[in-house]
Amino acid sequence: MKDYFDLSVKNLRHRGIRSWLTLLGIFIGVMAVVSLISLGNGLQAAVGAQFGISSTEIITVQAGGLSSAGPPGTGVNNKLTRDDAEAIGRIASVDVAIPRILASGKIEYNDKVSFGMVGSVPDGEERKVVYDTIEVEADSGRMLKDGDVGKVVLGWNFYKDDSIFGKEVVVGKTVLIQDRKFEVVGIMGKKGSFMVDGLVLMNDDDVIDLFDYGDDVDLIVAKVKDKSLMDRAKEDIEKLMRQRRDVDVGKEDFSVSTPDAMLDTVNNILGGIQAFIIIIASISILVGAVGIVNTMTTSVLERRKEIGVMKAIGAKNSQIFMQFLIESGLLGLAGGFIGVVLGVLIGIGGILAINNWIGAEVALSIDFVLVGGALVGSFLIGAVAGIVPAMNAANQNPVEALRG
Repeated sequence: MKDYFDLSVKNLRHRGIRSWLTLLGIFIGVMAVVSLISLGNGLQAAVGAQFGISSTEIITVQAGGLSSAGPPGTGVNNKLTRDDAEAIGRIASVDVAIPRILASGKIEYNDKVSFGMVGSVPDGEERKVVYDTIEVEADSGRMLKDGDVGKVVLGWNFYKDDSIFGKEVVVGKTVLIQDRKFEVVGIMGKKGSFMVDGLVLMNDDDVIDLFDYGDDVDLIVAKVKDKSLMDRAKEDIEKLMRQRRDVDVGKEDFSVSTPDAMLDTVNNILGGIQAFIIIIASISILVGAVGIVNTMTTSVLERRKEIGVMKAIGAKNSQIFMQFLIESGLLGLAGGFIGVVLGVLIGIGGILAINNWIGAEVALSIDFVLVGGALVGSFLIGAVAGIVPAMNAANQNPVEALRG
C-alpha cells in the first residue's frame, strides 16, 4: 500500500499545473463548507449569548403588537400591567412573577449624549431573582440596593468603550438620564452580550417616576418552581392572559416564551441558511469530482505504454486499478486539505469579527470532527470519481497498450 501511495504522489507531481487545476473545485467546495459550518456554529453561540438569560426556569411574557423599533413593549396598544404580574404569580407552578420596565432613554456624560436601555430592578427578594436571571455582578462599586434613590449601575460598555462618552464612566461619577442626575454606584462585569453590557439598571420607583409608566410594564419575568413544570406553566400563563385580555386562541396580543424556545427559533433560522449555502458549496465539490474524472481519464490515455509495461512485467489488473484509484483519491485529499486549512482560517477570522462586531466572547475552537470528516470525505470523493478511469486502466490490453 505504501508503494501505491509513493508512486501516486510522484505521478501527481509530474503532472504539475494540471493537478493544481483539478484541485480547484474540491478545495473551494471544502473551504466553503468548513468555513460556513464554523461561522454558523460561532454565530449560533454568539446569538445565544446575546439573550443575557441563562436560567432554564424563566418564562418571559411580553405584550404583542410591536409596531416600531425599540425595547420590548414599544408601540403596543394594550400593555401589560402590574396586576397581570400579580395574577401570574398566583399560578401554582409559578414561584414568582416580576414586572419589568425596559425603557429607551437619553444618557449624558462628559457633555456627550448617547441613548441606551434602562432596566428596572424591583425591591426585596425579587431583586436577587433579577440579578440571578441575567447573571450580573459588580465589577467595581456595588449593585443597587433597596432604597437607592437617584443611583444607577451601568453596563460594562459605558466603562470600557471610550467611543460612547469620550472617556470611561467610573464609580462615583454623575450621569444625566433624561436630563436628571444619577450617581453611578457600580459597573457590571462584562457579559459578552450587547443587551446586558449596554444596560443601565435603576430601581423601580426611579424608572416609574422618570418615564411616567404608572402601572404599565414592558414585560413580566416568571420564575417557575421547577424546570420540569416549564411546559405546564407556559400553558397556564397563556390561558390566564387570554382570559384577562379577552382574546381567543390564535388571536393573542401577547407572547409567552422561554429561553430555549427563543434560541431554538434563532438556531433553526441560522441552520436553514447554513444548509442552503452548504448545498450551493457542494456544487463546487461536484464540479471538482468531474474534474478528477476528466484528469484521470486523460492520464489513462497518456500512460497507455506505462500500463502496458506494468502488465508485461506481471502487474495484475487489481494492482493497476488500485494505483489509479489511490491516485485519484490523493487528488481529492490534497484539495480537501487545502480547503480545510483555508476554511478553518476563515472560520477563526469570522468568529473574531463577530466578537468585535457584537461584543460577544465566543471561544475560538477547531472542530476536529468536522476537519477529519472533510478530509476523509474529500479522499472518498476523489476515489469514487476515479473508479471508472481506474477500471479502464486495469482493462487495458498490454499488447495494444505497448503499441500505443
